[in-house]
Amino acid sequence: SYLIPLVHFIKGVVKMRLYAKLAAASKYLALTGICVLAFSVRLFSIVKYESVIHEFDPYFNYRVTQFLTKEGFYEMWNWFDDRTWYPLGRVIGGTVYPGLIFTAGTIYRILHFFHIPIHVQEVCVLTAPLFSAFCALACYGLVSQARSHGAGLLAAFFVAIVPSYISRSVAGSFDNEGVAIFALVNVFYWFVKTVNSGSLVDAVVLVASYGYMVMSWGGYSFIINLLPLYCLACIFFGRLNGRLYVAFAPLVALGTAISCSIPVVGFNAVLMSEHFGAFFAFIVLHVALLVSYVRRMLSTKHFVILASMVLTVAIALGALAASVVVAYVAKSPTLGWTGRSMTLLDPTYASRFVPIIASVSEHQPPQWSSYIMDLHMLVMLAPAGILACLHRLTDASLFLVLYGLTAVYFSGVMIRLMLVLAPAVCCLSAVALSDLMYVLCGSMRCWKPRFTFSTANDSATAAGEGGGEGASKAPPTPGAAPSPGAPSSKDVVAPSTPDEPTSVKKKTRSKVSSKAAAPAEGSKLYALPLLVCGALLAMILVILGLYVVHCIHASADMYSSPSIVLQSPRRDGGFHVFDDFREAYAWLRHNTHPDAKVASWWDYGYQTTAMANRTVIVDNNTWNTSHIATVGRAMSSSEAKAWSIYRSLDVEYVFVVFGGLVGYPSDDINKFLWMVRIGGGVYPEIKEPDYLTPEGDYRVDARGTKTMLNSLMYKLSYYDFADESQLSTGQRGVDRVRGYPIGKLNVKLSYFEEVFTSQHWMMRIYRVRDQPLRDPTLRAGKKGKAANRR
Repeated sequence: SYLIPLVHFIKGVVKMRLYAKLAAASKYLALTGICVLAFSVRLFSIVKYESVIHEFDPYFNYRVTQFLTKEGFYEMWNWFDDRTWYPLGRVIGGTVYPGLIFTAGTIYRILHFFHIPIHVQEVCVLTAPLFSAFCALACYGLVSQARSHGAGLLAAFFVAIVPSYISRSVAGSFDNEGVAIFALVNVFYWFVKTVNSGSLVDAVVLVASYGYMVMSWGGYSFIINLLPLYCLACIFFGRLNGRLYVAFAPLVALGTAISCSIPVVGFNAVLMSEHFGAFFAFIVLHVALLVSYVRRMLSTKHFVILASMVLTVAIALGALAASVVVAYVAKSPTLGWTGRSMTLLDPTYASRFVPIIASVSEHQPPQWSSYIMDLHMLVMLAPAGILACLHRLTDASLFLVLYGLTAVYFSGVMIRLMLVLAPAVCCLSAVALSDLMYVLCGSMRCWKPRFTFSTANDSATAAGEGGGEGASKAPPTPGAAPSPGAPSSKDVVAPSTPDEPTSVKKKTRSKVSSKAAAPAEGSKLYALPLLVCGALLAMILVILGLYVVHCIHASADMYSSPSIVLQSPRRDGGFHVFDDFREAYAWLRHNTHPDAKVASWWDYGYQTTAMANRTVIVDNNTWNTSHIATVGRAMSSSEAKAWSIYRSLDVEYVFVVFGGLVGYPSDDINKFLWMVRIGGGVYPEIKEPDYLTPEGDYRVDARGTKTMLNSLMYKLSYYDFADESQLSTGQRGVDRVRGYPIGKLNVKLSYFEEVFTSQHWMMRIYRVRDQPLRDPTLRAGKKGKAANRR
């Protein structure tokens, strides 16, 4: 008989191990499925269009990656590109964040090492979808450290298909954000893990992850300001411990050294105001730890005496250091902040002082509809996640709260930073939904069917198993008399708290059974009725289904179309394909000499250099405002004055993007006011009111101003447009974007010559004449005078 308990114990151990293996296998299987989903949902751009690089900036990254794979890392690092910013050129190694380029180059080299013949373009196209899967794993790790594995799986699922992240990580979106969002979440994961574990190994990985983030994106400044804020919050709320020091101190010291070694950052890591918060928190952390140590070593009386003496000296030294910092920062007109950082702190700064930053559409504040479109139901769940984290406040959950609140503010200033908000909202929503489902499932586990046919032994066994799982006895069925000793429905308590974070579990594994049987004090949630639980679970499943449908729709129909190839539906169900951009770049590549200089607005500089292989005056790097203002001045000036400007820059070809014939709204006419503002910021003779009607409207019809109708941009866009619109649409001179007839139908050019117009008139290329045409009316007048003399 003494062997029977041993047999039961062995069976229990085997059963527990089997359950643990099944749970682990299910978890890994779910993570694998989430990674596959994250990768595959971003391939609609290849399926619907083709494998092509999207947008504008990715073409520069693609061109540099091509150079890297052919010439090597060191040659790329020292590459001087003479095909951009003519006649200035550009040092590539010192002006680019190399993380994305090095990553794609490394993947390319690894694949070719294993004799997998893949073109570098395909590597660039698929890099962002690959790292979106890695980002899902990083979100899983972050939320698992902060909450539970179930919440981590939900976070990974949410971030895998959230539209805000898909918008910058579809196949072909070879931009820095494609790898930087993963790097951002990865740094947060290792930081929280280090705070939980206090491991030096984790701290080393954290520093390395931060170094990769600095290499990948200028958004690393968000990290180096959020982590000091978290450190100060922990000190303020009395959560200071050695684990926080292990996580934060090496990151500031070694991370700053790594940042200084990256040329594009350099000594800005110690000289710019963006990093001063980290140094301040670093000092405060050491002072707080020193005070805590001294307080433990001395008596209260001696500590007060010493503190008064040290405090006096510290205040004097602090005042001196603060005065030095203030004097140094006051020398800069932006107080040591970059223009983009100042825009985040003061949303009106760019529009008042740096119009080139304000001219970028992704730097504009988002509309409320953008949050619904890019985050869907997560907008409603994220606030509940903040409350859930505050209800069970831990070091990790405090970090999630601070991450979410700061990301919300910055996303409200600049729509581009919705990318930073997306992982935070996914993590907080996962916490909220996980807690809700835990309560619902726990409540359903407490209730048994109304009619049961079981023996007394089976009932006792079931009750024992239920108690082992942390559920109380089932309440009596409605209308039936309660049995002796049976608890009332008010006493039925559902398991109210999810599993503890991974690091906490390892330390408290021996107390699992007691915790399961008795929920944490102050967090008891009474069991909900079975009908309510079923209805809420059904509603959650429906909302999750709608979320999946919405995300797939956003990926397939909204964010997968490349800006370089456009489509519009036809009545027969087919599509009109507008391939005017590649058509024009191919014409430049095949019909101009290799050293030709091409001028356009800066939006198209990267594409022109990469696809036409021609030298450009300005491009998307926007590092030289005066050079861009010169192009804006030329486009805003009269034809004769613009000809002189372009001749002084050795420009041979000028092209404009025009959408008036087919209804393409993102053309240069709609961007023209930004050219005026940027040009006017450097050249005072360019004044915006000269291009606006007396009512302050911007128009190109008969009400347009004389300065507007005589500008080079107007002439290059609408040259021969009246005749073509009559043939194509039957409406002479009607601009389909603006929706009215243009002001000057008979546009003549004397200093520029049309050499190419694409099929749909979206790209118009002109040659800068060596000499202007003689005025025909002047020639006719001279002939008339000669005849009169005869």
